[in-house]
Amino acid sequence: MEAPLPRLARRPGYRWYVLGTVLIGAFMSALDASIVNLALPAINVAYHARLELVEWVALSYLLTLTLLLPAMGRLADLFGRRPLYILGFALFTLGSLGCGAAASIAGLLAWRVVQAVGAALLQSNSLALITQVFPEHERGRAIGVQGAVQAAAMSVGPFLGGLLVARWSCQAVFDVNVPIGVAGTVVAWLVLPRPAARGAAASFDYAGGVAFSVALAALLLVVTQATAGNWITAHAVDLLLLAVVSAALFVGLQRETAAPFIKLGLFRERNFTIGNVTGMLSYVALCAPMFLLPFYLETVHGLGPREAGVLLTPVPMALAVVAPFSGYLSDKFGVRMFTAGGMLLTAVGLFALHTLHHDTAVAGLVWRLALLGVGLGLFTPPNNRSVMCAAPEADLSVAGGLLNMMRSLGMMCGMAFAQLIYGRELQGLLERVAAAREPLTRELRHHEMMHSFDKVYLAMMLVAVAAALLSLVKEREERSGRTHLAPPTEL
Repeated sequence: MEAPLPRLARRPGYRWYVLGTVLIGAFMSALDASIVNLALPAINVAYHARLELVEWVALSYLLTLTLLLPAMGRLADLFGRRPLYILGFALFTLGSLGCGAAASIAGLLAWRVVQAVGAALLQSNSLALITQVFPEHERGRAIGVQGAVQAAAMSVGPFLGGLLVARWSCQAVFDVNVPIGVAGTVVAWLVLPRPAARGAAASFDYAGGVAFSVALAALLLVVTQATAGNWITAHAVDLLLLAVVSAALFVGLQRETAAPFIKLGLFRERNFTIGNVTGMLSYVALCAPMFLLPFYLETVHGLGPREAGVLLTPVPMALAVVAPFSGYLSDKFGVRMFTAGGMLLTAVGLFALHTLHHDTAVAGLVWRLALLGVGLGLFTPPNNRSVMCAAPEADLSVAGGLLNMMRSLGMMCGMAFAQLIYGRELQGLLERVAAAREPLTRELRHHEMMHSFDKVYLAMMLVAVAAALLSLVKEREERSGRTHLAPPTEL
């Protein structure tokens, strides 16, 4: 027996209520990501913790989130998206409450993991819910609106985070999620109908899930700690070997099991595979410069963290303005011209950043960052649309989980690459100065810093061009065949 539908599900515009529910989760998770990073210095002072422990306030969340996204997507495809989406809101709210009340850095890290589990449940289901209820000719617009809301939250985050830390405490950046999470839990309970009754018992591929998770965890640890100089760095080769062996085991298991953790057949769909790869490359190209620009603003221009955070907002603001339009137009004209054109424009923006000088005016930085945001706004919603429309109905959540996993992996790879280049250049400068027995002047330090930044910007420009060329290989039309609104009881 299927549970009775709520009254909202019988209305013609029901899909927009579902989108509104998803937008609450999208806004909350994006706001948390942008706020917490800004609060890390205040957390360091409040908890009297070592810097390497404070770094894990961000890393523990990001690693847990990335690791769990495919698994949570698979569970949602098996047991229904509504209960897991509601659970995601509840866990994220509980984790935020615990973070705000944590008395020690160890407690804060533990509650950040709880937060990440909730975020994984939300993010793995958000695109799946949108794809499920929107007909194909409206999906790009809906996904564009979601992207705009996430970008808007990222724009607000630095300003709001600075305000909360200045007026209250670093714990306030977590407490702000609680009322949003409670509202989201209630709305999801009222709007999302119960899943249809399932005839056969669902089967979860535990062996495949463990093999995939071990491979991904080993890779993530190497990427995030590539320059940390700790035990993980010293054993990077061993961890990479573990990742390769576990990945090979995973592929073998998926070919043998009747109910695989991830259906390898998904990757035979050209748009699915290319969309995931280019999505990862887009975040590599974005996060490398965004990691370095605060150093440029604070060291070269002498700005404070709050002012630097405000000056970085042209990227998410431009993305928020452009995303709904690119999503809407991709419904009418297809995705290839927008994904390829968006990444080419991103490459132009990265080349423009390459032309920055130590005396470039603030306005010169703003238009360069806005250009970067416009390019990503053109690219992201159509690319997400192409991936989700290429996935079968029964695998929407795992497809959304994989897409978000690739995004997180791209973010970490971009930051690790930027940190590696910047660290090597700085170390080389210190060695040359020591060998020459000359003082390390401010001008020399700025010159070497800009030189290392130029290397990163040019490398990321090539990454963006590669993503644009890959986007041209996409098929013109999605072949999912899901052109009508799905029954709301199957959420």
